[in-house]
Amino acid sequence: YRQLQDRAYVAELDNLRWCPAPNCENAVDCRLPHSSLNTIVPTVGCLCGFKFCFGCGLGDHQPAPCGLVKMWQKKCADDSETSNWISAHTKECGKCQSTIEKNGGCNHMTCRKCKYEFCWVCMGPWSEHGTSWYNCNRYEESSSTEARDQQAKSRASLERYLHYYNRFANHEHSAKLDRDLYSKTEKKMEEMQRTSDLSWIEVQFLKKAVDVLTSCRMTLRWTYAFAFYLQKNNMTELFEDNQRDLEVAVEALSELLEKPIEPEKIAELRQQVLDKTVYVGSRREVVLEDTAKGLMEGRWSFSVELTKA
Repeated sequence: YRQLQDRAYVAELDNLRWCPAPNCENAVDCRLPHSSLNTIVPTVGCLCGFKFCFGCGLGDHQPAPCGLVKMWQKKCADDSETSNWISAHTKECGKCQSTIEKNGGCNHMTCRKCKYEFCWVCMGPWSEHGTSWYNCNRYEESSSTEARDQQAKSRASLERYLHYYNRFANHEHSAKLDRDLYSKTEKKMEEMQRTSDLSWIEVQFLKKAVDVLTSCRMTLRWTYAFAFYLQKNNMTELFEDNQRDLEVAVEALSELLEKPIEPEKIAELRQQVLDKTVYVGSRREVVLEDTAKGLMEGRWSFSVELTKA
């Protein structure tokens, strides 16, 4: 009964939300107007250590606003990109509109459904091509220009999506692998203690480096969702420069953490990891601060209209 009372109480108040972490029973208080979710990403931290977005309840997705995150997840989950692939790699029969995929090198196509013969290059009837079996000389025909342009646009749209999605998915996968580093890092910390005069407290720099690395990968992950909907302008170039700098720093730190421990170079490795951890953290702050400031100032222009989460 008390649990039901607690749940009803939290559900009634806009400034309270249950922590979504597994087995956590804490509620977090955040007094932020719901109308601000398009200009602020309200990341909060629970006492259990889990960070999440107070607006939508998902894990920390800075710098992307909740509405953009919702659209990106829907785009990745539905079948729209399958249709985009079909549009980019197939064409429709000019007579019965059946979808056809080219399965050979010859441009002389025959629809299996209605037996209509046409040219794959210009989509015109094959009867007009005479003996030009493998090369189409009708590239400048106005009747076929529209069909070719549509194919080019569809292919470009697909390639753009895959550019951002592949990088988004890569950082998500890398972050999961980095979390596996914790067990390896503990072994390295123990090895450092055995082979040097460093105490347990002094070798904690490795664990901190893995924490920073994981959080930065998740930030990078969402920068690609943010960039996908971002319209190109001078401000976009600055965002991409900051994104690139963070990515380079993250990969450098990841490479350092993967290095095997050499007893005679522990002091050097420790200093390198410490310096790189601080630098990576500072680059992440630059990305988040600049993006957040841009949202507040209305500096960013998106290709879609943001909706409330």
